[in-house]
Amino acid sequence: MADMNTEIIEAFRANAGVVDAPVAGGHFDGKRLLLLHHVGRVSGTERVTPLVAATDGTAYLIVGSMGGAPKDPTWVANVEDGPDELTIEVGAETLQAAATVVRPTSPEWARLYGIWAEYWPDAREYETHTDRKFPVIRLEPVA
Repeated sequence: MADMNTEIIEAFRANAGVVDAPVAGGHFDGKRLLLLHHVGRVSGTERVTPLVAATDGTAYLIVGSMGGAPKDPTWVANVEDGPDELTIEVGAETLQAAATVVRPTSPEWARLYGIWAEYWPDAREYETHTDRKFPVIRLEPVA
């Protein structure tokens, strides 16, 4: 997975945020990705994770699906335990964004998850692999 993420990150940065074939078999063709910068809550190591991002007004929505794995990806806890603002790369821009982790217990979760799942068709397949409801992270760019 690390090698694939490295390939995606390199293609993203080389092409102003466009990641298409042959990277990841063209799986991301036509989809908006962002690069999420976060710090490992245990290791303290800065990490960059490429993620599919839908939009909700001016905010970006990413989801901790990890392909339907039984647990949240570690980056979710890093965001939850990290600073209120973090760095994201979208297209050719690098932005600061306020991060809010929206769990399924929130009244806003169904609407936000629905936006992301509509944007990313693999979401419905991921849901078949687990009973877990995926957390949504809302990233609102700040001035």
